[in-house]
Amino acid sequence: MAVDMDDFWVFGYGSLMWNPGFAFEDKMMARTFGYRRSLCVRSWVHRGTQERPGLVLGLDRGGSCRGMAFKVATRNKNAVVDYLRERELVTQVYRERTMPVVLADGRRVSALAYIIDRAHAQYAGLLSPEEAAATVLVSHGKSGANTDYVVNTVAHLKEMGIRDPWLEAVVAKIGPADPQA
Repeated sequence: MAVDMDDFWVFGYGSLMWNPGFAFEDKMMARTFGYRRSLCVRSWVHRGTQERPGLVLGLDRGGSCRGMAFKVATRNKNAVVDYLRERELVTQVYRERTMPVVLADGRRVSALAYIIDRAHAQYAGLLSPEEAAATVLVSHGKSGANTDYVVNTVAHLKEMGIRDPWLEAVVAKIGPADPQA
């Protein structure tokens, strides 16, 4: 099946799935191959600091990833790309790529996505759920507590029918949410 290159699509695999922050014409569940969702980015801004980095999601090599694809009107393409670059490329830890994704209806489209740069100092690599939970529990950045990010991510993924056993194991290690928070 050929890849449809006429439309502009954006692939989200984390918070972009439920909080895109930009106008879109359509959205659909999608899958990319050769990359997986991974809590592999040391967050120096949004969920941690350089002194005490948190962890956020990246697309890392291997496997496949279910996410959400957003179709953007041609007239909005430049504004959406500008917005995404400001949101995703704060510290240049991601590489902007156009990659094929398979939509839930079977169509293959080309979509803009942000892939982890494994050579970047913020790349955390493969961590055990225990290692990830220990980092997440003590990290806080300008967008809030790292625990909130991870717990909310797992909750949203479950709502969308996406199971991520590794992330769920991290949440289990974090423990119950603080009712006073």
